[in-house]
Amino acid sequence: MNISGFNHLTINTSKLEESLSFYMEILRATLVHKGRKDAYLEWGPIWICLQERNCADTRSGSGIHHIAFTIDEKGFQDAVQLLKEKKVPIVREPLKRGKGWSINFLAPDDVQFELHTSNLQERMEVWD
Repeated sequence: MNISGFNHLTINTSKLEESLSFYMEILRATLVHKGRKDAYLEWGPIWICLQERNCADTRSGSGIHHIAFTIDEKGFQDAVQLLKEKKVPIVREPLKRGKGWSINFLAPDDVQFELHTSNLQERMEVWD
């Protein structure tokens, strides 16, 4: 599996507006998109997705939902095959997200990871 680096971080929050204020005013992240229940921010070379959830009803509660790593599209299917061969628990099967492919899986201790083949700009080009 040829992972080329960190891609993005998705964080569950119980109060989107409060979290946005913190990330924008304190950490100086730049707002790229704001929906009803989510927001995408650029923070230096990475991007952060904040998603408002009833954290008591989600398995992971508030805080980090998953960490995503960049993988090139050519190696994506091989990575999926490796995860399945090694019986790594798949949280979300491969799907097209924006212009790129993504798969979510669990590491030990139920830490959720994602392999993602695109970037924030490509994701925003096709955002509904």
